[in-house]
Amino acid sequence: MLEPPAIPTRKAHDGLELPAIGFGTYKVNGFTGVRAIASALEVGYRLIDSAFNYENEGVVGRAIRESEVPREDIIVTSKLPGRHHQYDQARTTIEESVARMGLDYIDLYLIHWPNPSQGQFVEAWQALVDAQEQGIVKHIGVSNFLPGHIDLLIRATGVTPAVNQVELHPFFQQNEQRAYDEAHGIITEAWSPLGRANQMLKDPTIVSIARKHDVSPVAAILRWHLQLGDVAIPKSMDRDRQRANLDLTGFELDEQDMRDIAAMDNPEGRTFEQDPHWHEED
Repeated sequence: MLEPPAIPTRKAHDGLELPAIGFGTYKVNGFTGVRAIASALEVGYRLIDSAFNYENEGVVGRAIRESEVPREDIIVTSKLPGRHHQYDQARTTIEESVARMGLDYIDLYLIHWPNPSQGQFVEAWQALVDAQEQGIVKHIGVSNFLPGHIDLLIRATGVTPAVNQVELHPFFQQNEQRAYDEAHGIITEAWSPLGRANQMLKDPTIVSIARKHDVSPVAAILRWHLQLGDVAIPKSMDRDRQRANLDLTGFELDEQDMRDIAAMDNPEGRTFEQDPHWHEED
């Protein structure tokens, strides 16, 4: 097993510490998924991101159980689907997630989407709070929540999420959301950290910055996330690329680089048509 590279960590208000680069598992399934996650753990990833709706909690759990990495060194995440926001359903789903993974606990459990028209995310949050008190999840958070949604959770329960996982990349930088999260001691995680990769990796600004530092466009974008202060969750099935996505310490973006990437921000820059104001996840 390789010596894991030195990756900075982010700390939440409740003491949770996450490495600044995690491993995403969307569409990572079956035996090839087990091998990909096992490889990620071997090369140094210690944050593994999953979800009920990814249909791979068992795959993630198997890779973790079979890994030589001590369980206490791994932070595994899963997420509650939108169709299970009702309190009793949420509690059952959380317990099923733990059972499917074959682990004694899940380190971080998130509500996947607020589903505002459904109007039950506060109820779902109470289920997460109670599961945390029970000890089957260690830390709790949200995904794709807006400041107004989080305010409702805090007012209703007195419990602030440790994490908010949102779409975040150079085309959609979430400045207001990141500022809100930071003010509340919430770690901002970036799903889709490379945006629409086939477009982002060819963007002239990104290509120019990558050439300047003699790195790949992927490395330039992940280094931007690192300096921005969020947690990026890239995905790769290829071991060499997995390793490369962690190897970000040999260069640093300068102030002009950061300004140039900041200028790429677009309020309409979402990769997918999934605005939390109205999006409903099953």
